[in-house]
Amino acid sequence: MNMTVLAPLAAIGIASPGPDAQPDRPRFQRPVATYSIVARDPETGEMGVAVQSHWFSVGSVVSWAEAGVGAVATQSLVDPAYGPLGLELMRAGRPATSALAGLLASDERRDVRQVAMIDAAGRVAAHTGDKCIAAAGHVVDQEHQFSVQANLMTNHIWPAMAQAYRAADGDLADRLIAALEAAQSAGGDIRGRQSAAIVIVAAESTGKPWVDRRFDLRIEDHPRPVEELKRLVRLQRAYLHMNAGDLAIEHGDFATASREYAAAQKLAPDIVEIPFWHAVTLAASGQVDASLPIFRTVFAREPVWAQLVPRLVRSEILPNDAELLEKIDAQK
Repeated sequence: MNMTVLAPLAAIGIASPGPDAQPDRPRFQRPVATYSIVARDPETGEMGVAVQSHWFSVGSVVSWAEAGVGAVATQSLVDPAYGPLGLELMRAGRPATSALAGLLASDERRDVRQVAMIDAAGRVAAHTGDKCIAAAGHVVDQEHQFSVQANLMTNHIWPAMAQAYRAADGDLADRLIAALEAAQSAGGDIRGRQSAAIVIVAAESTGKPWVDRRFDLRIEDHPRPVEELKRLVRLQRAYLHMNAGDLAIEHGDFATASREYAAAQKLAPDIVEIPFWHAVTLAASGQVDASLPIFRTVFAREPVWAQLVPRLVRSEILPNDAELLEKIDAQK
């Protein structure tokens, strides 16, 4: 699959990288046939892309998003450059409709592209080229701020995706996955399934992309990629609660921290590391009595974690307090 660069770009306000960086566009590119959704949550302002395909590592090519800017899905006979260039135009103030129109105008092979974009204001645009492999099409819903699109499908599955997204409960991640599940239930990719991905970014940029990306998960190769993606979304939620609990501890809000840690453990009860770090955080913040029962449960399930406790002193994660270490060690 060739990672081509759209040209010419001067017509849409982007400086050309020069002739040496403009490879000849091949007449044939392997189709990243897929179904995807781009959407914005009107309540939170979060934006995201979710995708599933019979193509290895589809998320590395199709899905693009930036906090405070927008989200892009680029597929069919894919040109990945639509992702970064679309974001660049929206970052410069272009609405999604104008950004997509400009990129299409510069692309001699627009008839084989399928692209959808949404900007931070919730404006949506999509394009399905006339030569995308059937069944191919899309639904743009400006009212609910999303677009669903698919190509090389068994049938017209995109109306089912749209209906599922509108009807779904939960946050943006829940609704994006509901759209993918509906696509698969309606017939999905005619070739089957292989990979999936989801990326969700915050409404506004903090200048720290690692903070702004609430979900950035990929299933590269799996017999049931959407099902596996859904499982990882649940785990990501658990760790988001852990992060919120740690932040609450930093601010001395132990009640909130306890609720957040409990929520994390409920979502991922099989992961011993979650209660271990909960206990460590409590002990380090002076809540020793609250930490000891948690240490006891962790050590009973997986004794190896007790070996880690003394090592945390040198890293200054736990205080160099012999009495505290003895109390923790006694929970073995």
